[in-house]
Amino acid sequence: MADKTLTCRDCGAGFTFTEGEQDFYAQKGYSEPMRCPSCRAAKKAARTGGYGNSDSYGGGGGGGGGGGSYNGYGRSERAMTQVVCANCGKDTEVPFVPRGDKPVYCSDCYSELVGSRGGGGNRNRY
Repeated sequence: MADKTLTCRDCGAGFTFTEGEQDFYAQKGYSEPMRCPSCRAAKKAARTGGYGNSDSYGGGGGGGGGGGSYNGYGRSERAMTQVVCANCGKDTEVPFVPRGDKPVYCSDCYSELVGSRGGGGNRNRY
């Protein structure tokens, strides 16, 4: 099996699907990737609200001077976004970029809303 050059469905760039990656994908029963590594990382970050690979759940960064990266993916400081609370109108900061299709609340209003629903203890804060 030789390396393959695939075309990313998002950006149109060609990327190499190595022999080792092909073996791994075959062992796991995965189909060929449709996005280049950059677009896959961007899609994953968008899906997880920008949190990506958080090292707060163990691991510790992978053996000796990780230099701000985790599992090979670059990770920069979390950017805060200035927003206006949809409930009280107060200026606040949130650790994500709102999509625009859902309201964003300050922490006080969010706590009230989650508390009034009856036990949102396992829900994400934002």
